[in-house]
Amino acid sequence: MRDNTADFRQLFLSDVPLMDVRAPVEFAKGAFPASRNLPLMNDTERQQVGTTYKHSGQEAAIALGHKLVGGDTKAARVEAWIEQVKANPQGYLYCFRGGLRSQIVQQWLADAGVQYPRVVGGYKAMRRFLIDTLDQAVEQVPPVLVAGLTGTGKTEVIAALNNSLDLEGHAHHRGSSFGRHATPQPTQIDFENRLSIEALKVRAAGAQRLVLEDEGRMVGSCTVPLEVYNAMQQAPLVWLEDNQENRVSRILADYVTRMQTEYAQVNAEPEHAFSAFADYLTESLLRIRKRLGGEQHQQLDALMREALAEQQRSGDVSLHREWIKGLLENYYDPMYAYQAEAKQARVVFSGNHAEIVEYLADLETR
Repeated sequence: MRDNTADFRQLFLSDVPLMDVRAPVEFAKGAFPASRNLPLMNDTERQQVGTTYKHSGQEAAIALGHKLVGGDTKAARVEAWIEQVKANPQGYLYCFRGGLRSQIVQQWLADAGVQYPRVVGGYKAMRRFLIDTLDQAVEQVPPVLVAGLTGTGKTEVIAALNNSLDLEGHAHHRGSSFGRHATPQPTQIDFENRLSIEALKVRAAGAQRLVLEDEGRMVGSCTVPLEVYNAMQQAPLVWLEDNQENRVSRILADYVTRMQTEYAQVNAEPEHAFSAFADYLTESLLRIRKRLGGEQHQQLDALMREALAEQQRSGDVSLHREWIKGLLENYYDPMYAYQAEAKQARVVFSGNHAEIVEYLADLETR
């Protein structure tokens, strides 16, 4: 059998398949992108065993565990593990600390004639490794931020570079009042784990700078880790510029065309899909009503509803340009102008998409 491993770096760099044998409730709180949950015990069984352990000790808890997970239940779980092993012969299994649950799964697999190694230290050790990895990344590799007005294409710059960390991508949120997607955001732990793994890969590729989008502490419901956020507050900025027409077109594509497609993909009934999409737009606008002011919100809401009606009737999305233009002029641009003034001393370069990408690429080779 292959040896058990504590080489967390290689596990994450190579996206090694991992079999997570923790209970579903543990997995749901946070796991790793390459992991699959095939638990030794379900949530109810784990709770019962945990209660017994607390009151009667380990031996009684183990005995109860074997009683709860026996017979056909045990056979079905072992069969699922064997299928995972066959599909991923180079993988590993893990539990919370790499202890008893992992060893029991290994033993039951061995009893069925299958050898499969575990991760030493389990989830807890891998999680600690990723937290340290991210902290070290922003401490040892100087960050540079891409800033600019809404709709200038900052995310496109991030995507064009090999040394970037995609905060919005990992948070599954575009970082604005209209930023949510049709599907939920990850848990905070999943967000941090994905970000850490990307930082590990970027550093392994030899990055001399880390490029991030200029974000607030919150990206939707996800919180940017404190060490990362603190480093971002001191980092130099490059300022991305584009004209209003292009910005409106980009927002139209992001908030209207793509979002309608997203809602269509998660709603089988077209009418329900469009209704959910329309609710997303009107609710997003409502969230900034106080900042807009009641009258301005009312005007933009009327334009938005008119555009939605025409879109549903004919498929034409061009009317959406009016409320998007109004939103830029009356909300986003004044807000960013205020923020830009406070950050002006940190701006080291300004330019369009191609110029910014070229500047950042040159910076990486210095």
